[in-house]
Amino acid sequence: MKQFRHKDIIALRDLTKEEIELLLETAESMREINSRDIKKVPTLRGRTIINLFYEASTRTRTSFEIAGKRLSADTVNITTSSSSTTKGETLSDTALNLLAMKPDIIVMRHSVSGSHYFLSKKMPNCSVINAGDGTHEHPSQGLLDMLTMKDRFGRLDGLKVAIVGDITHSRVARSNIQGLTKMGSQVFVAGPPTMVPPGVEKLGNVIACATMKEAIQDADVVMMLRIQQERQGKTLMPNAREYARYYGLNPVNLKMAKPDAMVMHPGPINRGVEMSSYVVDGDQSHILKQVENGVAVRMSMLYHVCSGEIE
Repeated sequence: MKQFRHKDIIALRDLTKEEIELLLETAESMREINSRDIKKVPTLRGRTIINLFYEASTRTRTSFEIAGKRLSADTVNITTSSSSTTKGETLSDTALNLLAMKPDIIVMRHSVSGSHYFLSKKMPNCSVINAGDGTHEHPSQGLLDMLTMKDRFGRLDGLKVAIVGDITHSRVARSNIQGLTKMGSQVFVAGPPTMVPPGVEKLGNVIACATMKEAIQDADVVMMLRIQQERQGKTLMPNAREYARYYGLNPVNLKMAKPDAMVMHPGPINRGVEMSSYVVDGDQSHILKQVENGVAVRMSMLYHVCSGEIE
């Protein structure tokens, strides 16, 4: 097997096409473990993983915990509400204290963009995996999204992927743009003008569309994003009803995409706003498949930063 030469996984921007392919290939092999009656291998036995989450999470934190346990690592979960952060402890001091306990991997989610680069410099002998930092990136989500697309189409090269919603505040959008464009897909983005950052085209093979219709026309993949109200600071849309009218995915506008187009969403979903329940629960929805692939992708990430051996 090829070697993964990074101590940390902080952003897909930092990885080459070949490294992304390696992570996806390993995730594909990890899925066999998840289908066993006894879902456990000794690959990371004796390793310690700390899941340090400064923001709320259901899917990401749970799947990282399951991924670590299925690889036989010792996992510890820390949330902001149960940590010394509530007493005023800085990220730097938290890092130094955790480092003194000799963990092998820290998986962190933080509200500050770039915080993982800071953490990795504080922890030269410990791997850092980004579980989402501010509006920067969410690499594991980007990888599991690409794996889900690859499952459906057998390739990533040449796909038209429409990403619709709050592009400005979405770390999911940035990781998908970085990953998909490196893998040969063309990305079309659309959203309210207040939610699409100027210069988004500079991130890669990206086209910013004036309307949602333009973005999803003949698309292979339609990815809807949650409105990141907690990051906006102020309301950037009149109301949810008007947003749903112009930027919500429903059975009518979904017909503009290709007949076999797949529908995706990183979750959590605001039903009736970003997507109608009919689409969420419809035959073209691959949302639960994304969640399923999340465990395998995160097993792959943990494996490669630890240079483990699959048994």
